[in-house]
Amino acid sequence: MRLHRNLVLAVIDSLNYIFNDGLYADKVVEKTLKRDTRWGARDRKFIAETVYDCVRWKRLYNEIAGTKNHFTQENLWKIFAVWAVLKGIPLPDWRQFEGTPVRRIKGKFDELQNQRVFKESIPDWLDALGEKELGKQWAAEINALNQQANVILRVNTLKTTKEQLQKLLLEETIETQFIKGYQDALQLSERKNIFRTEAFKNGFFEVQDASSQLVAEFLQVAPGLRVVDACAGAGGKTLHLASLMKNKGQIIALDIYANKLKELKRRAKRNGAHNIEPRHIHSTKVIKKLYDKADRVLIDAPCSGLGVLRRNPDAKWKLQAEFINNIQKTQAEILNTYAKMVKAGGKLVYATCSILPSENEKQVENFLNSHKAFNFIAEKKILPSVSGYDGFYMALLERTE
Repeated sequence: MRLHRNLVLAVIDSLNYIFNDGLYADKVVEKTLKRDTRWGARDRKFIAETVYDCVRWKRLYNEIAGTKNHFTQENLWKIFAVWAVLKGIPLPDWRQFEGTPVRRIKGKFDELQNQRVFKESIPDWLDALGEKELGKQWAAEINALNQQANVILRVNTLKTTKEQLQKLLLEETIETQFIKGYQDALQLSERKNIFRTEAFKNGFFEVQDASSQLVAEFLQVAPGLRVVDACAGAGGKTLHLASLMKNKGQIIALDIYANKLKELKRRAKRNGAHNIEPRHIHSTKVIKKLYDKADRVLIDAPCSGLGVLRRNPDAKWKLQAEFINNIQKTQAEILNTYAKMVKAGGKLVYATCSILPSENEKQVENFLNSHKAFNFIAEKKILPSVSGYDGFYMALLERTE
């Protein structure tokens, strides 16, 4: 593989925005890829994957390069050189690569494999927390969370079938596979820009990880029910609920962010989902009006996001211990308040994209201890090391009285 200067410069610029200006990696990559219309699919792939690699392995590369967390232009080139050497890519005869200690880089890499904080490139506090909560299992999970995520599509069954979509995408040279145990999922054989396809423009699919696709199914919805998606966001799971309900019944999509609900409206239109009613939570009245009114309530609670580190590697560096403590208080409040929307005989799913028991089963346990009207029915813990997909947790509860 040969390195091209304009692509490497795009990577260096992106890392500068992420490491020095604190911008989110996905937004930076999205913007960078629009910089030059002449870049082909391979060029774009190189930029995106290299940026994500350098973000994912930031602590490890920083330690090998000896850049001491000072991300000057010169140091960013050193970090890039570490990436290239470890990937076995020959360094061109450029001024920025003069005197790169290739053998020392490889030796230092081998030496650091004995310490998990460097081997898995994570902050000390996060490693300590993971071990405290998951014990020996933590090593396997953080290793799995450092692998590149697959691209998974969820077929919009309001408009097409899995077989039809697979055939349509193949006509646009996009190869996919079915995934055993996931009824509406297709996995891309290789990463491609699927948002330019006719199938996407026509609302035949959404991009949604396989684990995330299990949440709406877990709620046991049916056509004609009244369902509340209490933390709908931009509506990935809301749209899945609409498909499962065959556009019949009512889905009330709540969120505290009006701009996310606006995006949900746009997506719902493309999906042909007509039974969704977005409602902005601008005061507690919005929730109180729904007390005892819902057959089903989905609480896709805000969380640490540790289960989705593979697609958001910069969360490792942005997360703080204090945030995790605070978010657990928020989760408990949301569960206490939003559970009141479930009517007698109705069901509730509490879900997070975290793998920490303190955000998951412990929250459910505390809730059930103080809410005797609810019974525990089932739970699913999805570990990345076992499933190969994102880490998720979901618990199904029923209100009996």
